[in-house]
Amino acid sequence: MSRYVGPKCKRMRRVGMDLSLKSGSRPIADKCKIEQRPGQHPNQRGKLTEYGEQLREKQRLRYMYGIQEKQFRSYYKKASAAKGVTGENLFLILESRLDNVVFRMGFASTRAEARQLVSHKAIMVNNVVVNVPSYMVKEGDNIQIREKAKKQERIVDSLNMNFSKGICEWVEVLQEEMKGTFTRYPQRTELNLDIDESKVVEFYSR
Repeated sequence: MSRYVGPKCKRMRRVGMDLSLKSGSRPIADKCKIEQRPGQHPNQRGKLTEYGEQLREKQRLRYMYGIQEKQFRSYYKKASAAKGVTGENLFLILESRLDNVVFRMGFASTRAEARQLVSHKAIMVNNVVVNVPSYMVKEGDNIQIREKAKKQERIVDSLNMNFSKGICEWVEVLQEEMKGTFTRYPQRTELNLDIDESKVVEFYSR
């Protein structure tokens, strides 16, 4: 599957928000001019049409989780077929991906880095190596770093940085042992993401 490997700042400027694609403690505003679209003067942004707003929200969510369009659409279909609110169901699916859970546990500084850890067989789920980033984690599943990967400096640095900021409440992590548990699915209000998922639903419902 092809994956975007271009400038991350350019992608974030395109949708006008911080998508947590870059690591480090330096403020994203100092790295990327988020309010300025690629090749555009910052004061030249025009008002988006209703379709444009729907597309932007869909792209924001897709870029944030690093999902290709075909797979993202399949996630939407699965969310719409399930009981409950489609937008919230979509978030639950995205948050259940193994690469995202690895990111949420603080083992990686970005979702892209988490995806790489999974692909490189550095992650175990319930004591079994899983190298599929889209693997769906379930409540109670145990996630850990493989023994031979525990000395990777990027993992140690990421854990130290994330523990200083605080780990999200729906996972439990033992920092020294580099393992944790996906205790429950998060509530939409806990995600604290500036995304209007209703517009994503409207986009696919056209």
